[in-house]
Amino acid sequence: MAERSGVSQEIGENLLSYQQRLFRWWHQVREGTMSTEQFQLAVTFLRRGFKQELETAAALPIENKEKSPLAHTIRSCRQILKLETALWTFVEQIGLEPTNNAAEQALRPAVIWRRTSFGSQSEAGSQFVARLLTVVTSLKAQNRDVWDFLSSVCRAVRFDLPFPSLIPIELQPP
Repeated sequence: MAERSGVSQEIGENLLSYQQRLFRWWHQVREGTMSTEQFQLAVTFLRRGFKQELETAAALPIENKEKSPLAHTIRSCRQILKLETALWTFVEQIGLEPTNNAAEQALRPAVIWRRTSFGSQSEAGSQFVARLLTVVTSLKAQNRDVWDFLSSVCRAVRFDLPFPSLIPIELQPP
Protein backbone atom coordinates (compact mmCIF):
# COMPACT_ATOMS: atom_id res chain seq x y z
CA MET A 1 0.00 0.00 0.00
CA ALA A 2 2.75 2.40 0.94
CA GLU A 3 4.35 1.84 -2.46
CA ARG A 4 1.22 2.96 -4.30
CA SER A 5 0.51 6.58 -5.01
CA GLY A 6 -2.00 9.09 -3.68
CA VAL A 7 -4.41 8.16 -0.91
CA SER A 8 -3.27 4.51 -0.96
CA GLN A 9 0.28 5.59 -0.19
CA GLU A 10 -0.92 7.77 2.68
CA ILE A 11 -2.96 4.89 4.15
CA GLY A 12 -0.04 2.48 3.72
CA GLU A 13 2.47 4.83 5.33
CA ASN A 14 0.14 5.43 8.29
CA LEU A 15 -0.29 1.68 8.81
CA LEU A 16 3.46 1.17 8.46
CA SER A 17 4.15 3.70 11.19
CA TYR A 18 1.99 1.64 13.56
CA GLN A 19 3.78 -1.53 12.50
CA GLN A 20 7.22 0.02 13.04
CA ARG A 21 6.28 1.25 16.51
CA LEU A 22 4.83 -2.16 17.40
CA PHE A 23 7.95 -4.04 16.34
CA ARG A 24 10.22 -1.56 18.08
CA TRP A 25 8.33 -2.30 21.32
CA TRP A 26 8.33 -6.05 20.59
CA HIS A 27 12.12 -6.02 20.26
CA GLN A 28 12.39 -4.10 23.53
CA VAL A 29 10.33 -6.82 25.25
CA ARG A 30 12.57 -9.52 23.78
CA GLU A 31 15.69 -7.62 24.89
CA GLY A 32 14.23 -7.11 28.37
CA THR A 33 14.17 -3.30 28.22
CA MET A 34 10.36 -3.19 28.27
CA SER A 35 8.12 -5.30 30.49
CA THR A 36 5.34 -7.43 29.05
CA GLU A 37 2.82 -5.39 31.03
CA GLN A 38 4.13 -2.10 29.59
CA PHE A 39 4.05 -3.63 26.12
CA GLN A 40 0.47 -4.86 26.50
CA LEU A 41 -0.69 -1.46 27.76
CA ALA A 42 1.09 0.41 24.96
CA VAL A 43 -0.35 -1.96 22.35
CA THR A 44 -3.88 -1.30 23.63
CA PHE A 45 -3.60 2.32 22.51
CA LEU A 46 -1.70 1.49 19.32
CA ARG A 47 -4.32 -1.10 18.39
CA ARG A 48 -7.12 1.46 18.64
CA GLY A 49 -5.33 3.83 16.26
CA PHE A 50 -4.46 1.03 13.85
CA LYS A 51 -8.06 -0.19 13.77
CA GLN A 52 -9.34 3.36 13.30
CA GLU A 53 -6.98 3.80 10.34
CA LEU A 54 -8.29 0.57 8.79
CA GLU A 55 -11.92 1.54 9.40
CA THR A 56 -11.42 4.98 7.88
CA ALA A 57 -9.86 3.46 4.77
CA ALA A 58 -12.44 0.68 4.54
CA ALA A 59 -15.26 3.26 4.63
CA LEU A 60 -14.02 5.01 1.48
CA PRO A 61 -16.44 4.50 -1.43
CA ILE A 62 -15.47 2.31 -4.39
CA GLU A 63 -17.36 0.66 -7.22
CA ASN A 64 -17.93 -3.11 -7.13
CA LYS A 65 -15.54 -4.02 -9.94
CA GLU A 66 -13.19 -1.08 -9.61
CA LYS A 67 -9.55 -2.09 -10.13
CA SER A 68 -7.71 1.08 -9.19
CA PRO A 69 -4.84 1.00 -6.67
CA LEU A 70 -7.10 2.78 -4.18
CA ALA A 71 -9.79 0.11 -4.62
CA HIS A 72 -7.19 -2.60 -3.92
CA THR A 73 -6.09 -0.74 -0.79
CA ILE A 74 -9.66 -0.33 0.44
CA ARG A 75 -10.44 -4.01 -0.16
CA SER A 76 -7.23 -5.00 1.65
CA CYS A 77 -8.19 -2.87 4.64
CA ARG A 78 -11.63 -4.48 4.69
CA GLN A 79 -10.05 -7.95 4.66
CA ILE A 80 -7.61 -7.05 7.43
CA LEU A 81 -10.48 -5.75 9.54
CA LYS A 82 -12.18 -9.14 9.30
CA LEU A 83 -9.09 -10.72 10.90
CA GLU A 84 -8.14 -7.78 13.11
CA THR A 85 -8.53 -9.57 16.44
CA ALA A 86 -6.21 -12.37 15.31
CA LEU A 87 -3.45 -9.86 14.54
CA TRP A 88 -2.96 -9.23 18.25
CA THR A 89 -2.86 -12.80 19.57
CA PHE A 90 0.88 -12.59 20.19
CA VAL A 91 0.37 -9.68 22.60
CA GLU A 92 -1.64 -11.83 25.03
CA GLN A 93 0.11 -15.14 24.37
CA ILE A 94 3.55 -14.72 25.92
CA GLY A 95 6.22 -16.43 23.82
CA LEU A 96 4.23 -16.34 20.59
CA GLU A 97 6.16 -14.63 17.80
CA PRO A 98 4.41 -11.91 15.77
CA THR A 99 6.05 -13.08 12.54
CA ASN A 100 5.92 -16.19 10.38
CA ASN A 101 9.71 -16.57 10.34
CA ALA A 102 9.63 -20.00 12.01
CA ALA A 103 7.15 -21.32 9.43
CA GLU A 104 9.22 -19.93 6.56
CA GLN A 105 12.38 -21.48 7.97
CA ALA A 106 10.60 -24.83 8.36
CA LEU A 107 9.50 -24.72 4.70
CA ARG A 108 12.92 -23.74 3.37
CA PRO A 109 14.32 -27.31 3.02
CA ALA A 110 11.23 -28.36 1.04
CA VAL A 111 11.54 -25.37 -1.27
CA ILE A 112 15.25 -26.04 -1.82
CA TRP A 113 14.59 -29.73 -2.46
CA ARG A 114 11.90 -28.91 -5.02
CA ARG A 115 14.18 -26.46 -6.83
CA THR A 116 17.17 -28.77 -6.97
CA SER A 117 15.26 -31.95 -7.87
CA PHE A 118 12.57 -30.51 -10.16
CA GLY A 119 9.90 -31.87 -7.82
CA SER A 120 8.33 -35.28 -8.17
CA GLN A 121 6.58 -36.66 -11.22
CA SER A 122 3.61 -38.37 -9.56
CA GLU A 123 1.05 -37.89 -6.82
CA ALA A 124 2.55 -40.81 -4.89
CA GLY A 125 6.01 -39.25 -5.16
CA SER A 126 4.70 -35.91 -3.94
CA GLN A 127 3.02 -37.59 -0.97
CA PHE A 128 6.21 -39.49 -0.12
CA VAL A 129 8.29 -36.32 -0.18
CA ALA A 130 5.73 -34.37 1.85
CA ARG A 131 5.59 -37.09 4.51
CA LEU A 132 9.35 -37.52 4.70
CA LEU A 133 9.95 -33.78 4.95
CA THR A 134 7.30 -33.59 7.69
CA VAL A 135 9.06 -36.35 9.61
CA VAL A 136 12.48 -34.72 9.24
CA THR A 137 11.22 -31.25 10.22
CA SER A 138 9.27 -32.57 13.21
CA LEU A 139 12.17 -34.63 14.52
CA LYS A 140 14.68 -31.81 14.09
CA ALA A 141 12.37 -29.43 16.00
CA GLN A 142 12.34 -31.99 18.84
CA ASN A 143 16.13 -32.58 18.69
CA ARG A 144 15.48 -36.23 17.86
CA ASP A 145 17.68 -38.29 15.54
CA VAL A 146 16.10 -38.76 12.10
CA TRP A 147 18.14 -41.85 11.25
CA ASP A 148 17.16 -43.57 14.53
CA PHE A 149 13.50 -42.81 13.89
CA LEU A 150 13.57 -44.10 10.30
CA SER A 151 15.45 -47.22 11.43
CA SER A 152 12.74 -47.81 14.05
CA VAL A 153 10.06 -47.48 11.38
CA CYS A 154 11.83 -50.04 9.18
CA ARG A 155 12.19 -52.45 12.13
CA ALA A 156 8.50 -51.98 12.98
CA VAL A 157 7.47 -52.87 9.42
CA ARG A 158 9.90 -55.81 9.19
CA PHE A 159 9.07 -57.38 12.54
CA ASP A 160 5.43 -56.29 12.91
CA LEU A 161 6.16 -54.01 15.88
CA PRO A 162 4.33 -50.81 16.94
CA PHE A 163 5.37 -47.78 14.92
CA PRO A 164 7.33 -45.01 16.67
CA SER A 165 5.48 -41.74 17.23
CA LEU A 166 6.28 -38.30 15.88
CA ILE A 167 4.53 -36.78 18.88
CA PRO A 168 7.11 -35.31 21.26
CA ILE A 169 7.91 -37.79 24.02
CA GLU A 170 6.74 -35.41 26.78
CA LEU A 171 3.31 -35.11 25.08
CA GLN A 172 2.71 -38.80 24.49
CA PRO A 173 0.03 -40.45 26.61
CA PRO A 174 1.36 -42.76 29.36
